[in-house]
This record gives sequence, structure tokens and C-alpha cells, in this order.
Amino acid sequence: MKPIVEYRDYRKYIQDFYDDRKKKSAFTWRDFAAQAGFGSPVYLKYVCEGKKNLSPVAVERVAKAMGLCTYEQEFFRALVAFNHAKNDVDRKKHIDAMQEIANQNNVRFLGAEEFAYFDSWKNPVIRELAPAMPGAKPLDIAHACKQKISAAEVSDTLQFLTKAGLLKKNEQGNYEQTDKILSSGDADFVPLAVRNMHRQMGTFALDALDNMPIESRQFTGLTFGISEETFAQVLQEIAKCRRNIMALASADNKIEKVYRLNMQIFPLTEKIETGENG
Repeated sequence: MKPIVEYRDYRKYIQDFYDDRKKKSAFTWRDFAAQAGFGSPVYLKYVCEGKKNLSPVAVERVAKAMGLCTYEQEFFRALVAFNHAKNDVDRKKHIDAMQEIANQNNVRFLGAEEFAYFDSWKNPVIRELAPAMPGAKPLDIAHACKQKISAAEVSDTLQFLTKAGLLKKNEQGNYEQTDKILSSGDADFVPLAVRNMHRQMGTFALDALDNMPIESRQFTGLTFGISEETFAQVLQEIAKCRRNIMALASADNKIEKVYRLNMQIFPLTEKIETGENG
């Protein structure tokens, strides 16, 4: 079975452990429960089905029953905590813990690059800005950003983007974008980072609304009532518009500014239940 650091759902890991043992021997849920010290022979089966959660004590018993080594036990604890977390702040805390455990033990944490990239506005902005400013020092790049960022943060961001293969230096020592693309769907927890970036960009949009001259930005919106079927069509139109704008940007070889385009659609009311008129 896969190493535990490749899992983002502890229930799936337990299920795979059970399936792997069952293929090799006459292993049952009763056997598994007994090894972990549980009285109910179906407790762990219910955990895998999402009908039960692991308590902190149960986590330790299950980790021992599965024979996890020290760092695997630490990762398993953080993984359970991540799956049980109720909000994005706690989820991110546990993702950071899993990343740290992986780093300390020199194992690759799948999706780490994707999460780190989408977790901060600095990464996409610097990825666009650095190639447009050949020969610029980190301080120059920092001064070009409207949002506050230090030269040290720019240096760290450039180092990350280079290590992740999203930027490279050419023969002249200037930064160029690579063809590598990080997808926001490459790891189960990446949408958490994407939401964080949306929050950051949403805050910047409010700041732009108040503090930027109208000729430098545009805000527009619509309020309308539609059916679920039309909503699906609207989403398709938004996706088409986004692709068309990205094509325009990709074809533009003269970068003068880095822009952010937010596209948002969300309900302002609950679903309206209408009775049939006879």
C-alpha cells in the first residue's frame, strides 16, 4: 500500500491497511479491533465508513496496531486532526504539521508545492512580475508591488518558485516562466489554500475599490434570479470568459502591470420553493 504521507484521509488509510492485510492472511475486522484493544469487532469498520470517529486514545491504539513507526504515528495523528477539523484555520494548522513531519523525515509530501503556491498571493504575483523586470533586485520587485512585501519575502518567494520549477534563470541570469503549471485540483486539501488566496485577493479588491482611481480598475455586478439549469450555463460562460482572457494575456509579450481578475457568483437567498398551481 502507499506510504502514509500520500494519504489525506485517515479512514482511507485504515481501510487500505485492512485490505492489504486481508489479501495476505485471514485477517478480519474482529482481529483488527482486538489488536487495537477495542471491544466492538466492527468499530474500525464503522470508522472507515464514516459512522464513527477516532478519539485521541483510539488514534494511539490504531497507530500501534498498524505498526506505524515514530514519524508515521506523528503523521497519522496530524492526519486525523486534519480530517476532524471544523474550520480552515485548524485545517491549515494540521496541514502545516504534516508538512513539517514530512520535511523532518526527508519524505515527499504530495501536494505540498500546490498548497504552498495557492496559499499566498505573493507566489502568482512574483511569478508574473519577476520575468517582466529583468535584472531587478528583490527590493525593486518589492517596491513594484502595491501590497506590502519585503525584499526578504520576495527572495523567499523567488527561491520557492525556482525550486518548484515555476521560474528559471536564463543565460543572462534573468527569471523566465517555465511551462510547468500547478493545478488547484492536484491534491485534496489544495482547495483550502485556494480559498485562502481568494480571501486575500478579496481584501485587495476592497482596498482597490476605496483607494485606486476609477480609471485603474473596474467593478461591476449583476443581481438576478435564475434556475439551477441556467446557473450551470452561467458557470460555463464564466469558464469560457476566463479562458478567453487568459489567452489574451498569454499572447501579450509586453507586461506593464500585473492584474488580478476576480470572478464571483454566489447566492443571496435560500432556494425558493414554489408550489404548483393547478
